[in-house]
Amino acid sequence: MEEEKNIATGSKDLSSLSPRANGMSEEEEEELYLMEQFLADPAHDYRNLQYGDTVDGTIMKIDRDELLVDIGSKAEGVVPAREMQSLVPEDRAALQVGTDLLVFVVQPEDKEGRAILSVDKARQEKSWRRLQQVYEASDLIHAPVVNYNKGGLLVNLDGVRGFVPASQVSGISRGPETQKQSDMARMVGQELQLKIIEINRNRNRLILSERQAVQEVREVKKDELLSLLHEGDIRTGTVSSVCDFGAFVDIGGADGLVHLSELSWSRVKHPSEVLKVGDKVQVYILSIDNERKRIALSVKRTQAEPWATVNERYQLGQVVECAITQLASFGAFARVEDGIEGLIHVSELGDERVQHPRDVVQEGDVIEARIIRIDPARKRMGLSLRRTREDDEQTSSSDNEATDNEPDNDDDKANME
Repeated sequence: MEEEKNIATGSKDLSSLSPRANGMSEEEEEELYLMEQFLADPAHDYRNLQYGDTVDGTIMKIDRDELLVDIGSKAEGVVPAREMQSLVPEDRAALQVGTDLLVFVVQPEDKEGRAILSVDKARQEKSWRRLQQVYEASDLIHAPVVNYNKGGLLVNLDGVRGFVPASQVSGISRGPETQKQSDMARMVGQELQLKIIEINRNRNRLILSERQAVQEVREVKKDELLSLLHEGDIRTGTVSSVCDFGAFVDIGGADGLVHLSELSWSRVKHPSEVLKVGDKVQVYILSIDNERKRIALSVKRTQAEPWATVNERYQLGQVVECAITQLASFGAFARVEDGIEGLIHVSELGDERVQHPRDVVQEGDVIEARIIRIDPARKRMGLSLRRTREDDEQTSSSDNEATDNEPDNDDDKANME
């Protein structure tokens, strides 16, 4: 009954039919068994190829203009020369009969019954899949710049062409269009580290950013550097930018800020007075904020503080040459040396009443003044222009009196004797 049920239901399990049930001899049964095994072997499956399939094949023959490839299922395909242009001469030379090759089905069957295959499109498809994985993992990749257009750079990623907008390249200036084009032309042939910011296989759209890749690398380096830095360290860095409130210095993967007040022991109105982009400077690590990833630096603290040894170089009553740096209603500030400034009070500018220091001196004037007070603890020095002039007048008066009392000739000298 079970055998009749299998036959009635169209069961394909031929091995379940015994010779007694189906009337076959042992030889016929063996042939049936072999046929069943043959059909069950995947190697004998006939694949229905379609455009866009990517299959693994084996090179059977290499001609000058084409490759003959076995793609399984008793099927052969041809790779025309036009479909393997992405292979560089080294890749072409490495091809041998028996070598495995990934191919893309361009046409399932031509007039001769062979499939038309493409190595270029297969490599492209493989690249798209890899790029999708890179995008999903937020990894960085490298690619050479092959060309450029008005909007940015064109890069090649194993057969896939990507676009890097000019705004996403740190090496392209934001000035005139001619300068942008010059910068982009200079970058052709260079290899860039990039981050994928948009990918759409269906639209063949791949947008990348060099600027974001650089920023991510810098963030990693900055984290590493922050773990190695200690307050009080002295490092050599490069000035990366200058602004009104200070200068940023790259100390090996991370930028730290040197505030205006930490640039010099002298009074500085703007950082550009003492630093410019590209300068190599030694900096002192003032503080490290790991949470906000900020580093405070100082240039002046890598140098000896002038006030610490001021008494070794200057004494009360000493006349010094100094330059007027700033005027205020109460007096004039004068730089004695880098880091040492003194105040000439308005009462010390002249014997007569002075309404404002500008009536006597101007910023930038170089004068001689007498030191009348030194206070290293408070970093203050008092200067006097009036007392210097009084001494000059006294000296001049004494010289005049001496000249008046001198004999006019030898006879007078003789009479005085």
